[in-house]
Amino acid sequence: MENIKDRFLRYVKIDTQSNEESDTTPSTLKQLNLANLLVKELKAMGIEDASVDLNGYVMATLPSNIDKKTKTVGFISHMDTSPDASGKDVKPQIVKNYDGSDINLGNNAVLSPSDFPDLKDYIGKTIITTDGTTLLGADDKAGIAEIMSAVEYLLEHPEIKHGDVKIGFTPDEEVGRGADKFDVKKFGADFAFTIDGGRIGELEYENFNAAGLTVKIKGRNVHPGTAKNQMINSMLIAMEFNNMLPVDQRPENTEGYEGFYHLIHMEGTVDSSELKYIIRDHDKKKFEEKKELVKEIASFLNKKHGKNTVNIELKDQYYNMREKIEPVKYIVDVAEEAMKEAGVEPIIKPIRGGTDGSKLSFMGLPTPNIFTGGHNFHGVHEYIPLESMEKAVEVIINVIKKTAEI
Repeated sequence: MENIKDRFLRYVKIDTQSNEESDTTPSTLKQLNLANLLVKELKAMGIEDASVDLNGYVMATLPSNIDKKTKTVGFISHMDTSPDASGKDVKPQIVKNYDGSDINLGNNAVLSPSDFPDLKDYIGKTIITTDGTTLLGADDKAGIAEIMSAVEYLLEHPEIKHGDVKIGFTPDEEVGRGADKFDVKKFGADFAFTIDGGRIGELEYENFNAAGLTVKIKGRNVHPGTAKNQMINSMLIAMEFNNMLPVDQRPENTEGYEGFYHLIHMEGTVDSSELKYIIRDHDKKKFEEKKELVKEIASFLNKKHGKNTVNIELKDQYYNMREKIEPVKYIVDVAEEAMKEAGVEPIIKPIRGGTDGSKLSFMGLPTPNIFTGGHNFHGVHEYIPLESMEKAVEVIINVIKKTAEI
């Protein structure tokens, strides 16, 4: 079996950055370079039905080697990397037997335990880092490497009995479209796991309810010398709108199950301004209350400044998958036991973000999330311990073995 480190390093050197401005699927054609490579590798392993469709979705089946009917489990990771940092010309660095000190990445970037305390958990381990100029791509090429390594191991060890195992690699997760054209029926799994979490042990089956908000404000520009009682400065109304949102419900003031309003973009002139927010909450009732508050603020400001001064566009983006997972909670129990059998302490916590698993769960494929082992995704300080990746492979194999017993 190929060393997972070598497999991972080969994948991260392929630029697969997605593009949120694109309206194609995949959003960047270069994602197909990895998709086609994965199909080729799966076929070389002996997975005959491996294929990639016109939208860049890779699907394959590891056939059952037992003669009884069992549940079919799937494993899914995404091929694209975040637009937040370059994924081109990734030059990984290998730090063996990490000693707990600062790691000088290059390009004036330092990976320091004073900034990233989790590093101290990996003293004595092998850590894979960036060179300070790009992200690493462990999100989610580590997940891909882990799934591929688990499949290869099972093919080379037919004495390990398992049912059908479905494999899926998706484009465009980082721009929020990874599950949009995923063919759940074609995939054919009873349930699945995204291998797309962070530090070793993470197991997640809850995520935010999410909405996007755009606030458009109309002003009226008049020469400042004669502006009294005539000028309407849209930027000041934009500031007024933002100041009416609760300060304690900003991302920098929240944690755990606490939701937030997050201002992600603003631009404006006296004539017109625009604010863009994301709204998040795990609790559906509180989520609806947050959206209602936004409407009330807009209504208040229109009464104060004139009809149609403030217009809002509010759109739900995804929902908390917990309501779809709880009826089949045994799949979380399977993953939890699989971790414990691998000597990994499960960290069951809500995702403070979104996941393809959320959309897939609402599309009829319950899909919790399992760790990859990576840290500091989307930036030059991204890193992953090799030993965490190896444990992820072991957990995947354990999940497959335990599913065959259901």
